[in-house]
Amino acid sequence: MNFIKNWLHRIKKNIDPRTKEQLITSLHNAKQHNLFSAETLGMIEGALQMSEQHVRDVMVPRSNMIVLELHESPENLVKIIVESGHSRFPVIGDNRDDVQGIFLAKDLLDYYAKGTDTQFDMPDVMRPAIFIPESKRLNILLREFRTSRNHMAIIVDEYSGVAGLVTIEDVIEQIIGEIDDEHDIDDQVFISQRKDGSCIIRALTPIEEFNEYFKTNLSNEEFDTISGLLLQAFGHLPKRGEKIELGGFSFEVIRADSRRINLLRVK
Repeated sequence: MNFIKNWLHRIKKNIDPRTKEQLITSLHNAKQHNLFSAETLGMIEGALQMSEQHVRDVMVPRSNMIVLELHESPENLVKIIVESGHSRFPVIGDNRDDVQGIFLAKDLLDYYAKGTDTQFDMPDVMRPAIFIPESKRLNILLREFRTSRNHMAIIVDEYSGVAGLVTIEDVIEQIIGEIDDEHDIDDQVFISQRKDGSCIIRALTPIEEFNEYFKTNLSNEEFDTISGLLLQAFGHLPKRGEKIELGGFSFEVIRADSRRINLLRVK
């Protein structure tokens, strides 16, 4: 209660926060006085940081985009959709720079519901693609997603080539943290084997546990977790899609935010 009285007293004296830095300091003080939880503080900070983040910071790189070809058969579409676990896909023509539209997996249900005698025509069912520059700020993109009701945008570089894609989930995760998706593994495990022979691992997997699982001998003298080793190897905080070779393994970042690495694919 004393903290609240002091805070109100500061406002009356017009010495309330005038800058973002002062506001964040004030919020941390409020957290220390148990006015809200650490999770709430993290979401507020994430929302404040969005105005300084750009699409390039959270996008799925071009090389990691799972795409559908314009004249793909329904049978092949089903295989790609099931294997990927995604619900929206860019549809391409001649190459990845030739994005024709966006296909929603649920539209296949309508096709099969009408019977396989019906001719499947991708141009008739796909939605228009939205193209945005890499430099667009996340807070602006989120507002545009909400007003347009689009959930995916294609990112173009300065030469009008496709640089990657971004979804509304990618943006929201910058505020609320991780959202479960097809890569998620049980909270009780660090390493999960996939059918393709790769493994999905948590970045906070202890090096000792990694060594035991893969029969390797990565050093844990300087760091306790795989995240620590990779941050040293990268030399910076990597973005989603970045890869690195270490100890005979290929590590690919499949989830990361502006503060940490979360999930990795290991081969």
